[in-house]
Amino acid sequence: MSSWNDVTKKVREIRKNFVVRCAISFVAVLASALLQSYVILAFIRPAGLLSSGFTGLAILIDRIAELYGFTVSTSLALVVLNLPVALMCCRSINVKFTVFSLLQVFFASFFLKVCHYTPLFEDLTLNVIFGGVLYGLSVVLSLKGNASTGGTDFIALYVSNKTGKSIWNYVFMGNVCILVIFGHMFGWEYAGYSILFQFISTKMISTFHHRYDRVTLQITTEKAEEVMKAYVSKYHHGISCVDAIGGYSHKKMYLLHTVISSYEINDIVQLIQEVDENVIINVFKTEDFYGGFYRESLD
Repeated sequence: MSSWNDVTKKVREIRKNFVVRCAISFVAVLASALLQSYVILAFIRPAGLLSSGFTGLAILIDRIAELYGFTVSTSLALVVLNLPVALMCCRSINVKFTVFSLLQVFFASFFLKVCHYTPLFEDLTLNVIFGGVLYGLSVVLSLKGNASTGGTDFIALYVSNKTGKSIWNYVFMGNVCILVIFGHMFGWEYAGYSILFQFISTKMISTFHHRYDRVTLQITTEKAEEVMKAYVSKYHHGISCVDAIGGYSHKKMYLLHTVISSYEINDIVQLIQEVDENVIINVFKTEDFYGGFYRESLD
């Protein structure tokens, strides 16, 4: 009976955690979409710039269509461009991740239709700087909520999840190719400012999104067996143990080493401290790592 109660309690905890994570993701994509639409309407369009990714491509399609006497809705183009890529990447990335990313795209499309913002600046340089920073933050918000703004984010995260390496710089180069077309058709000055805009936004993303950074934990504890048992049962990383002696207390100690992803630090440290409240944990940035390394799929 006790065993059944434990199972029921565990199931409830899992469901509760899932609901909490979904709620966080929902708030993150909503805020991301609102901020993204604000940047497009208050910075990008008034300054005649082109944003990055599929959003920029949608704007470019609309601008080209205007040359031939008709218009293509940016909101509609966003949805049409993102759906095929989302379906192709869905299995390889994560269903929940894909759903919330598409939700972000739908929200952004909706806000672009219904919202109207007054431009903050008339100066082109200020629009580039502040717009680039805020646009980068809109992408970071969605990534922190385990989602994305769709389009090239799908592609970048698909490759990163496969290789474990960030390719945001390659995304930037792809965006530059789109801007070359923009510059050839609508003027190189605005294309140049748009490249600067995208460089700033890309740097914001790479600065605040560290999913694929690795760190080394050096753990000093008297309860090595208990710590390793709790750690290994919950995480898939290897851990090594070396005997040691406390320099001050001269007590028997153990030195544990493990390499983890940076986004796991808080959860793992909390777990270890629950096992040993007197534990000492030192965190080192890991520049290079060779060998097998478990990387959790996007959740």
